[in-house]
Amino acid sequence: MRVIAGIAKGHRIKTLKGELTRPTGAKVKEAMFSILQPYISDSVVLDLFAGSGALGIEALSRGCKHCDFVEQNKSAAKIIAENLEKTHFLNCKIYNSSARSFLNNCTQKYDLVFIDPPYSKDLYNETLSALNDMDMLNPNAIVVCETGLTHNIKCELNLFKQSKYKDTMLLFFKKDETM
Repeated sequence: MRVIAGIAKGHRIKTLKGELTRPTGAKVKEAMFSILQPYISDSVVLDLFAGSGALGIEALSRGCKHCDFVEQNKSAAKIIAENLEKTHFLNCKIYNSSARSFLNNCTQKYDLVFIDPPYSKDLYNETLSALNDMDMLNPNAIVVCETGLTHNIKCELNLFKQSKYKDTMLLFFKKDETM
């Protein structure tokens, strides 16, 4: 897996061996960032269920201002740190925490949030509600959920785009200024 574009383009991203994480495929990541490119510059990003950190690192490479990575698995969090060291990004922080615990204690507001939990744990609706209820999203914030095809996502945010790639669905939600 590599960084697709930006200042770290071409850098290899290390991933955790085994089936504990499910890295976003290159074609899905490329499609996702084609849609997100106008929103990335100078944004504050949250990569929840970060795995290898590939989505947050891609956002950093493309010009986001800051990225917080949240990963519960200690081995995966260590790999994120290695990937950040390799790509030389310092405008970020890694939280070795569950998403729920992080969201319950976070005071930061975000412009762009990636939600990609293990498909077997249906954490999407709970996570989306927490982001919205705890007022963690800036006006016009974008939340991207990467899901399997069978997940039923309910969200108070506005769905503005969805795209299907084989067995993966990308859902793009936006918090309107009026919300």
